[in-house]
Amino acid sequence: MTRFQLFDNVKLTENISLSDGGIAPEETRGTIVEVFNHGEAYLVELFGSWVKYDAEGNFITANQEEKDAFMQTLGVETVYDHQIVLTVSAREIMGAKEHLNALLETLPDNLISQVRDFAEFLQQKQQLTTKN
Repeated sequence: MTRFQLFDNVKLTENISLSDGGIAPEETRGTIVEVFNHGEAYLVELFGSWVKYDAEGNFITANQEEKDAFMQTLGVETVYDHQIVLTVSAREIMGAKEHLNALLETLPDNLISQVRDFAEFLQQKQQLTTKN
């Protein structure tokens, strides 16, 4: 099992070079959007400050309570487990169904079939216990 999971919220433990030439500083927060080779590396969407568009379509500083405000994406970069720490797990953020759907997206068809079969077993078991 990997140390971090898909959609975990993380924070950088060191400065990371961005592919556009910039730097994401230590403490920058992000979300894991892909897990490579069973946790050897992670693709993380890194976020900057809260912004919104002005009338001309330029970013301006905002706070999260403002209408149409969002966190600016600094980049989507490959990082390694020693470069990040967990801030909030996907399990805490998402409901059980959403988390299961996200996990299913990463599984091959043969394993998805096993999950389906187990879910059907649980459904049948529940139906039997509600009848009794």
